[in-house]
Amino acid sequence: MRIRIVGAGAMGRGIAQWAASAGHTVELCDVRPEAVTAAVDFVRSMLDRAVQKGRLSAEESAATVERLVPLDDPWADGPDCELVIEAVREDLATKAEVFGLLERALPASTVFATNTSSLSVTRIAAELKDPTRLAGLHFFNPVPLMKIVEIVPGAATRPEIPPLLTALVEGCGHRAVTVADTPGFLVNHAGRGLVTEALALLEESVTDPAGIDRIARDVLGLRMGPFELMDLTGLDVTAAVIDSIWQGFRYADRLRPSYLTPNRVVAGLHGRKTGRGWFAYGPDAPAPVPEPPVMGDADRPVYVVGGAAEPDATALRRTLTATGAVVESGAEPSADALVLVPVWGTTVAAAVAAHGLPAGRTFGVDPLAAVGKRRVLAVTPAADPAAARDARAVLARPAEDGGEPYAVSVVRDTAGSVAQRLLASIVSVAASIAERSLATPADIDLAVTTGLGYPVGPLAWGDRIGADRMLRLHRSLHTTTGDPRHRPTRWVTERAQLGLALADPGTVPADCLDHETHEEVPGGSGPDRT
Repeated sequence: MRIRIVGAGAMGRGIAQWAASAGHTVELCDVRPEAVTAAVDFVRSMLDRAVQKGRLSAEESAATVERLVPLDDPWADGPDCELVIEAVREDLATKAEVFGLLERALPASTVFATNTSSLSVTRIAAELKDPTRLAGLHFFNPVPLMKIVEIVPGAATRPEIPPLLTALVEGCGHRAVTVADTPGFLVNHAGRGLVTEALALLEESVTDPAGIDRIARDVLGLRMGPFELMDLTGLDVTAAVIDSIWQGFRYADRLRPSYLTPNRVVAGLHGRKTGRGWFAYGPDAPAPVPEPPVMGDADRPVYVVGGAAEPDATALRRTLTATGAVVESGAEPSADALVLVPVWGTTVAAAVAAHGLPAGRTFGVDPLAAVGKRRVLAVTPAADPAAARDARAVLARPAEDGGEPYAVSVVRDTAGSVAQRLLASIVSVAASIAERSLATPADIDLAVTTGLGYPVGPLAWGDRIGADRMLRLHRSLHTTTGDPRHRPTRWVTERAQLGLALADPGTVPADCLDHETHEEVPGGSGPDRT
């Protein structure tokens, strides 16, 4: 295929390398000729590096460079050009102008694709005489390494174009997901679940950014914590994406931004690129503050709230017993025992009130941290400091086979604790994408694992917990906090009630739904009926 790439910046040159390496002839152009020269030199240097590392032969490298065709004029005639990929700056007027010029220069058979990450594909296409020829083709940086591409049909895009683009992407070794033309498309939309909830936890002073990041990495298995990620991306970029998606979805509670970000953006606390964000960077930056040492009495007896029929309580007793901890049995804790409550979407304070527990020595333990290298201890305002130190020491005990002590994060009591809140939000945002049919469940999980690096897709992650247990978590968070951001989605609710997996797309009989007009089925109840 002969492909013209307009825009030779970071994205354009990455797309050029990707397409040329896969055997396509690439016309690379820019309004600045020097940018094209620099882009070709950059691609050549990347290929040379691959040759040096043994990932590519010298002959393959030379052949790839030969397929790069620099163009002096982006609007030159191109009778053989089959596809244009635009990668200019993220501005609607600029992109519309580019495609208007291309429309006059290239044949009607040439397919147009925009690499926009945030603008409406439909609005860009609307500026063309023939809006049916344009679709979104959203790559991620660096293009050769980020092996996921979002294909975004506009409202008028011809139906044969998305399959054509899918074949191109997968033929070049990347994975393609088809997503609706909505704010944030798929990956950026799904990524809001983690960062918005992390900011909400920080608003509540549950713990600090480093503490939230530790739990995200060690309990949930994320490669980067949400605050590390914001510093890497740049808070100016992250905050703009959060705001645009929230506004685009008409101020949905689930996507609500934090009041913490605007002042930090104005102050230039953007992260790595400014030397300071949630954390400090650079040669003069102070070393990260280490976690406080464990100093309590690890031999103090503990009592776990919950009967034998409650899995979380049983699992916690078993885990503590395996470390040699003194775990009491019986109907009531002794006068000296620490009382541990496995919390699932609820607070320790609620358990103290409901069961008449001693407030000074009752603490919460997150069941999600039952396996892994970090435990999470929730502390109420009524907790005795010495008892809290002892509870941390008990949870830190290593297994009796001589393993390493567990790390223990101490957080303020909040509904569901940190890991549950983060996971609930990740699953909930993905479920809201699925229930709106913005992408298929399989594409949601593929895009998130590939584009965001999560250990498992959000719907599959929810299935590991179980749809019914996820629904109980969402309901508990919603009931305990009263915050509509935690309202259970229809997707999770239905699947829990029907015994379906969250990743199950479900079925609708083809003869019961008019897919063209979504008109009411005769004798059924349409969307406007009550």
